[in-house]
Amino acid sequence: MRKYELTFIARPDMPEEELGKLITQMEGVVTGQGGKIEKVEKIGKRRLAYRVERQKEGIYVLFVIEGTGETVKEFERRLKVNDAVIKYLSVRVDEELKRAEKAKAWRAEQAARKPRPRPSGEGQQQAEAQG
Repeated sequence: MRKYELTFIARPDMPEEELGKLITQMEGVVTGQGGKIEKVEKIGKRRLAYRVERQKEGIYVLFVIEGTGETVKEFERRLKVNDAVIKYLSVRVDEELKRAEKAKAWRAEQAARKPRPRPSGEGQQQAEAQG
């Protein structure tokens, strides 16, 4: 199973209990598709960079899940048909995590291989003595 970050923006005038129902509904979608929820974070009301459906603000919600592509497709389908959701974004993050770990290991390997640089004065004195 792969790891995804799913973020959506709900209308700012949405009542708190409706937002809670929407979040539990989306949690049900993930678990119903065989996925696993790692984190659900209600980020809160934020100003949008540009108007979306005549809205200047929105309520941001972040889901971090483990699942398949089908899980994400169903999640997105449910968000599309919900009038309270004005924008959403799905990002697969497992590849990024693998790349970051690989780069970290490579940097550690390179640091272990490199000889320590000499203090700046020693190299110049030796070059002047030879030339």
